Amino acid sequence: MDVECSDPLVFTKEFTRQEPLPEESVRRAVAIMESGRLHRYNTAAGETAEAALLETEFAAYMGTRYCLACASCGSAIYLALESAGVRPGDAVLCNAYTLAPVPGAIENAGGRTILVEITDDYTIDLDDLDRKAAGSGARFFLLSHMRGHIADMDRIMAACRRHGLVLIEDCAHTMGARWDGKRSGTFGAVACYSTQTYKHMNSGEGGLLVTDDDDVMARAILFSGSYMLYERHVSRPSMAVFDKYKTIIPNFSMRMDNLRAALLRPQLRRLDTQCRRWNERYRLLETALNAIDHVQVPVRDRREAYVGSSIQFTLQGVNRGQVENFLAGCAERGVEIKWFGWSEPNGFTSSFDSWAYIQDMPDLPATRRVLDFMCDFRIPLTFSLEDCRLIARIIQDVIGAIVGTGGEPIQP
Repeated sequence: MDVECSDPLVFTKEFTRQEPLPEESVRRAVAIMESGRLHRYNTAAGETAEAALLETEFAAYMGTRYCLACASCGSAIYLALESAGVRPGDAVLCNAYTLAPVPGAIENAGGRTILVEITDDYTIDLDDLDRKAAGSGARFFLLSHMRGHIADMDRIMAACRRHGLVLIEDCAHTMGARWDGKRSGTFGAVACYSTQTYKHMNSGEGGLLVTDDDDVMARAILFSGSYMLYERHVSRPSMAVFDKYKTIIPNFSMRMDNLRAALLRPQLRRLDTQCRRWNERYRLLETALNAIDHVQVPVRDRREAYVGSSIQFTLQGVNRGQVENFLAGCAERGVEIKWFGWSEPNGFTSSFDSWAYIQDMPDLPATRRVLDFMCDFRIPLTFSLEDCRLIARIIQDVIGAIVGTGGEPIQP
């Protein structure tokens, strides 16, 4: 349905357009290509591989003992599950609001996915977590900090202790974020980060796994495909730890190469600056959107130092048909909004009820209600603050044309 709007403002920038990579990334990548040594274990005598250097630097940034560079965040999550001890048939708790690679990694490890409800602020329902942890007998909990929303980690850790859960953190959207001063990804036994194009560092595809556990790290390196060259890792436990596992762990070939590592190392050095820039844009949009009738951005906990590389808001006082009209009206004016309410997977977006491979899919009415009215869009750093104001103005116009909106007009 076309939406008639009195203001003809149109947004013309792409929501998928990222900033250019740093010049240092380009120069180092060219040097790697000219050397021909793209594979992480193809190094000259006395040379440390670019991937090994990235691992050391990211572990130092995180304050963890170890880091492993992987082919993708999905593969890092799979390696984390395997290395933490998930075996076929094991129950793995996971919040129902996440992206498909998360339950996909559980299925790949042979685990049995137990989906947990979410709340109106898009984070995991801790009461439902308690119920399902007790009822399922699960020993593992894969917590997805979906779209950068961090649950109350104090209560999360108390629940893990209460139920004896091994916590694995999916930090694809929280690289650089903290909870009450502690870095996201340093609460559990192991954590995973994404360097896919739309995340906080960009290598096209890529993942980073961090842990303080000697055995988890040794297993992850072997699973990732070290070809018994694990001594070339700098961020690793002692060689003696590998002796326990080197003949019993298969090679899954999920390594990161030197080319992608070369792209990432300069980006890591400017990560905190980029996070501040995202938050400047996020806070402007948060204020503007909360001033629009029928639109609500949930209040974030003061202990959450988030990274606002995307924003989510809930449409209130509307029905599903009006949500679809809203999405279409925004798209006509150049504002690309994602929705987890589609009945079929759509682009990068799919909701829990489209993952038919999950056995015994539970009834999740609270999550369904939240996702049916939650809207979501990226905030690339190619957008200026003026661009963010224009996006908010268009959203105000479109929702106003559908259900009527009061309040002060947002100035473009």
